[in-house]
Parts: sequence; structure tokens; C-alpha cells
Amino acid sequence: MRIGLFRSTAMRLAVGYALLFVLSSFVLVGFLWWRTAAYFEREVNAVILSDTQAIGDRLQDFGLSGAIQTINQRIRQHADEHAIYLLADPALVPVAGNLAAWPLKIGHQTGWYQVELARDDKLYATRVLYVGLPQGFHLLVGRDVQDLVAIRRSIVDSLGSVVLIAVILAMIGGLLVRRAILHRVDAINRTASGIVLGDLSRRVPSRGSSDEFDQLAQTINGMLQQIEVLVDGVRNASNAVAHDLRTPLAELRGRLEEVLRNPPPPEATLREVQAAVDDLDRLIEVFNALLRLAEIDSGARLAGFRQVPLDSVVGEVAELYSPLAEEKRIELATDLQPGLTVKGDPFLLAQAIGNLLDNALKYSPAEGRITLTLARCADGGVGIRVADNGPGIADAELPKVMERFYRGNAGRGTEGLGLGLSVVAAVARLHGGSIRLADAGPGLIATLHLPAVS
Repeated sequence: MRIGLFRSTAMRLAVGYALLFVLSSFVLVGFLWWRTAAYFEREVNAVILSDTQAIGDRLQDFGLSGAIQTINQRIRQHADEHAIYLLADPALVPVAGNLAAWPLKIGHQTGWYQVELARDDKLYATRVLYVGLPQGFHLLVGRDVQDLVAIRRSIVDSLGSVVLIAVILAMIGGLLVRRAILHRVDAINRTASGIVLGDLSRRVPSRGSSDEFDQLAQTINGMLQQIEVLVDGVRNASNAVAHDLRTPLAELRGRLEEVLRNPPPPEATLREVQAAVDDLDRLIEVFNALLRLAEIDSGARLAGFRQVPLDSVVGEVAELYSPLAEEKRIELATDLQPGLTVKGDPFLLAQAIGNLLDNALKYSPAEGRITLTLARCADGGVGIRVADNGPGIADAELPKVMERFYRGNAGRGTEGLGLGLSVVAAVARLHGGSIRLADAGPGLIATLHLPAVS
């Protein structure tokens, strides 16, 4: 999938940063220029005021000749080509100074002026102070500030070049960033397109750099893994439901059909009806179990999560199953470490622990022993361990027993739906934990591992 140049986020970011850089440059250079110009202006004003005061004092003390002498001395002694002096009579006719005529741009009001004056056939920006003197004389004292104008023009031209260079660099940088980002985004798009076409095994590649894209890839891959598990679960459940329910439904239909063809005595008919009801109850139990699994896998029970003291929950479940253990003459021993807390749904946790105990009681022989342990694990989590001395599970069957409706060789001929461990696995996933099965030699060790509350 191709993205237009200026529709690219990377390019827009690059241009945005370039504009921000240009704006910052303008603000910085403008501030520096303002401070520099203000400093030079104060210096020029001070020099002009000093010269004006000196000429005015000479005029007052020594008359016109004293003022003319002072102006000529300053012109000769300083040889300052930036200095402007002009003393004019009441008719604005020049009396002394280095200007040939009274500037037309100087108004009738005394004060400061910034004008362009012609000298040596060139125009120069000049700052001038116009004051009126006794006896109707007029005095202009100024300084050529063309250098300041040139500096300002140079700064403006430089800023223009900086803007052009910044925009060019931003475009180049944006293209490079866009290329790098689009390469990673295209990988995600290709993975998503493959999954849309049905290949749920596709995963977003990562570079192992632990950057933002790698973190995103890990999150997406985790989500895809969960989706694949759920879809496989639904597919397997559908196949298992179709396989496991077809036979009992066919048997139920055949039995009812036989009752219709050859009606037995009333008592026998009632027994057949009762058997049919029992069969339907088992079928309803299957569907209820599937609905519970769907509810757990959907995460709908997350809203009921709270701090759960596990020793209390595990103890109550053990107490509930103790009569059944006594009835089967099985010893149920518990070792519960107090003070272990997890965040979760206490009813689901109790159901998962109950399923583990139910399996252990179902497959343990008479005079057998079951141990229920609650303890903190080495990784800081919490482990709920159920160990029995029954027939256990063959190594080849361990990867399959979590599947819905799967029943191993040891489970043939025993009551059950084949959903107990599936429910335990779903509850563990919902709580961010896991279920681990191991050989007890003889027997089975089932450990429900949950993250503890820090």
C-alpha cells in the first residue's frame, strides 16, 4: 500500500519540525537583533546628544563664531565620515557643517529623525537630532547608521537562506524517515493482509532493537497468538461438539423411535422417558460448559476482578471436596501458605481449583493420596499445586488434554465432558497465568500458576 508524499505522517512531521525550527530561528535572531539594535541606538543617541550639547554651549558662550569653530574642529579632528553636522540660519541657509543644504525630509518640528541623506552621490541611512538654537539658528547633528541597516539586511538574507536550507533538509529527512517507517508499516500491512486471507500463523517481524515498532510488533503478535488460540479453540470445539453429540443424539432418537414403534408398558415407558431426560440434561450440561468457556475467553468477567486471598478460596474448595474424598477413602492433605493474594475473580478461581481436585479424585485409586499446596513460586508468582497418585497422563497426551472434549486413555469409561482442564486453562489465561502438567511417577501434578499482587 503506497501513501502520498504529503499524506505521509513522517513527511508531515518533518515539515512541521522544519517550520518549528524556522519559527524558533526567527524568534531567536529577532530577539538578538532587537537587543543589538537597541544597544547601538543608545550609543549613537548618546554621541549625538553630547555633540549637540557641546555646540549649543559654545553658541551660548562664544556666539556664532564659537559654534562654527566647534563644528569645524569636530569635522577636522575626528575625520568621522559617519558624523553629520549642519548649522543653518533662520532661513535654513547652511552656515557651517558637512551638508551642502538643509535636508528636505527634515520637518519643521524639532526632535529625532531617521532619514536617508545623499553624500558622495550615495544615499545613507542617518539618524539625526534637530534642535533649535538661540537667535533663530537651526542645528542638525547626526550619525550615519547605514552599517546597522546593512547588518539587518544581511540577517534577513541569511534567514532566507536558513529557511530554504531547513526546508530542503526537512524534505530529505522526511523522505528518509518515511522510507524507514513505511518499510516497518508495510511489514505490518503484509502480515495483516495474510491474516485476513486466513493464514493465522503470520506474525509481525521484529528487529530485536526494542524500539517502538518492536514493542508494537510484540503487542500485535501477542494479540494474534491469542486470536489463533481462540479460533483454534472454536474450530476444535465445533468439531468436538459435532462428534461427541452426534452419537448420544442418534442413540436418544433411536430409543424414542423404538418406544413409538413398539410402545412398552407404562412403567417401562416412564423409565425410557426418564432416561431420555437424563441424556438431554447431559447435553444441556455440555452447552452450559461451552457457554462458560466462551464467557471466560471473551474477558467479560474482568469487570469482577478484585483482591482475592487465595488461602481462603483454596481452603473453601478443599473443604467442599473433603466429603467426596472420604467417601472414596482418599486422603486429601492441604498445605496452604497464608498471605498470598492475587487480583482476579474468586468464583472462577474456585471453579478452576475445583476442576483440578475433581480430576484428581476421579482418577485416584481407593486408599490413594491427594496433596493440595498453595505457595509462592521462585519467580514471585503464586502456585496452586494438586498432586495425585493415579494413573497420570502419558507424555504423548499432555499437549492434547487442554483441548475441549479431549479425553485420554485413562478417562475412557469415566463420567465427564472433557472440558475440565479446558476451563482451568481459560481461567489461567484470563488471570495472566498458566496451567502446567507434570508426571508425579505415579500420578499427575497439575500446577495453576498466577501472578501475585505486588
